[in-house]
Amino acid sequence: MSIQKAEKLCRNKWWFLNSLMAALFLSLWWFSMKETSWRPRLTFSYKGQRTDVLLLSPWLAPIVWNGTYNSAILDAQFHQRNVRIGITVFAIKKYTAFVKTFIDTAEKYFMIGHKVIYYIFTDRVGDIPTPDLGEGRSVTVLEVPSYQRWQEVSMRRMEMIRKYSQERFVNEVDYLVCVDVDMRFSDEVGVEILSDLIGTLHPGLYGAPRESFTYERKLQSEAYIAAEEGDFYYAGGYFGGTVAEVYKLTDFCHNAMMADRANNIEAIWHDESYLNKYFLDHKPTKILSPEYLWDEKFGSPDFLQRKRFLAVRKNHRQIRNRR
Repeated sequence: MSIQKAEKLCRNKWWFLNSLMAALFLSLWWFSMKETSWRPRLTFSYKGQRTDVLLLSPWLAPIVWNGTYNSAILDAQFHQRNVRIGITVFAIKKYTAFVKTFIDTAEKYFMIGHKVIYYIFTDRVGDIPTPDLGEGRSVTVLEVPSYQRWQEVSMRRMEMIRKYSQERFVNEVDYLVCVDVDMRFSDEVGVEILSDLIGTLHPGLYGAPRESFTYERKLQSEAYIAAEEGDFYYAGGYFGGTVAEVYKLTDFCHNAMMADRANNIEAIWHDESYLNKYFLDHKPTKILSPEYLWDEKFGSPDFLQRKRFLAVRKNHRQIRNRR
């Protein structure tokens, strides 16, 4: 066979193989489109990022604000993973009065369409109401000791979350969100908040200069942060992450508290002070804006487009002192 004939035969074979592959690809595409009834996939309409607020931390952790994410895309991704979310609150003594409002509003706005377990820590099991819950959502009541001082209750919260993270939560949920019970949901809070380690900007100190942050300044304390240190001031009433990361956080905070207690030291803002120390050395992988933790006493500043989680009005002294 001449070289010319061999080259022609080779070209014919390649043409045949290429035609066969193209026909196969078109057939697969046609059947896939027929199967999905020509339904388009989710699309993201980019409208530009906000320029009035900080969107990234110096270590490139996203700061979550309204207008910076697409809920439909995120929901689809987390549904594929069949994610389970636990949310913890402490209802000690008279704080059981806030449980009903907390759960009722969460059922309207918190992680709708996802599997959720409400973990209610309480010393008054009989006072916890039985709420109406959506599909895939449940309440688990965990009995804990009562303490005389509210500061003690606040600090023991880290110990209890640490204990149950290791013994129970790790087998039941993928993410934990740890918040205060004397709050109500007032707008959507979804999977956009989830990440390995979650911190929330304190609404009372948002935008304030670092020198005004109320970190623990006693040099002898395990929560001590020097005046020239610190990135943001984080709220003790809203943190979370994977169960493994929440365990590490609460383990540090509990051990640091116990070390200080042995030396008769009490940090200025109790568990919140130790939380801020932990976040100084272990940066959150996602930061929630004040939209996710707000108090109406701070008004309605222009940067706050949505108020998702609001403090319930109350007399703190009366609630904390009543048995």
